[in-house]
Amino acid sequence: MKRFLGSLFGFLGRFSMIDLAVAYRIYPGVSRTPAFFSTDKFKLSEMCLHSFQKALGGLRVKVWAILDGCPPEYEALFREKFGPDELEILTPSKIGNLATFSLQIDILQRQTEAEFVYFAEDDYFYLPDALEKMVAFMRQNRDVDFVTPYDHPDSYYTSSRLERHLVKPFGDRYWRTASSTCLTFLTSREILVRTAATLRTFSHGNMDCPIWLALTQRGELGNLRVHWHDTFRVKTWLKTLRWGYRTLLFDRRYRLWAPLPTLATHMESTGLSPLVDWEQNFQAFNSGFQRQ
Repeated sequence: MKRFLGSLFGFLGRFSMIDLAVAYRIYPGVSRTPAFFSTDKFKLSEMCLHSFQKALGGLRVKVWAILDGCPPEYEALFREKFGPDELEILTPSKIGNLATFSLQIDILQRQTEAEFVYFAEDDYFYLPDALEKMVAFMRQNRDVDFVTPYDHPDSYYTSSRLERHLVKPFGDRYWRTASSTCLTFLTSREILVRTAATLRTFSHGNMDCPIWLALTQRGELGNLRVHWHDTFRVKTWLKTLRWGYRTLLFDRRYRLWAPLPTLATHMESTGLSPLVDWEQNFQAFNSGFQRQ
């Protein structure tokens, strides 16, 4: 009987688990030049958060909203989108980008409710069901360690275009390995625990690209056409060695995948993912949102 009850509770426990744990960081300032609502951060945040909610599809989620120095309307915005069982609000007082990323790592490592974890920033616009598609891709492919929703323009316009990639079809998209991305990404809690020290170097002064190169590259760092293409890339290569030599020497290689076509875009006007008419998407989404 005890064995039966244990199995039953274990079976039921799997159904009580959530699909995705999200640490979503947001601050009220406008950085650089957003492609939409360029002077109104709250409107931009509202549109991006609403698109994020639509991107979840049927996933069961828990969201930790990190509101760094945000006025009260930001908390109200999150409470409007997510129920009390889905949401925890954290209100640090202007601790900044480096510290809030480290806080994301802490939160997503410590939680035990979800196998998959997501790092979210406040200036990404998502296409419908994007997160649901990403989780399905990772769940059904054992060689997927990290997934970005963002087909980065660097893959087309910088020396990254000279890199070699793996490509596989899944669902309604192709997925391509990438050497780097930004700090919005999906992984598993297990992999996060293994790579937390490398990721946390961002909070100590590293940049996002060298972090990803340390995690995803090995012999490819010897490709002179890519890494000695220009001064910026050489500096990135040197930072990869400085901050990531332990990872390169002692950890395994990880694979980061990106969707083709993209499932989201960074909202920086010079960083929009290619091959999508984003202005049309923004206008249509905002018009539909305003009518609700």
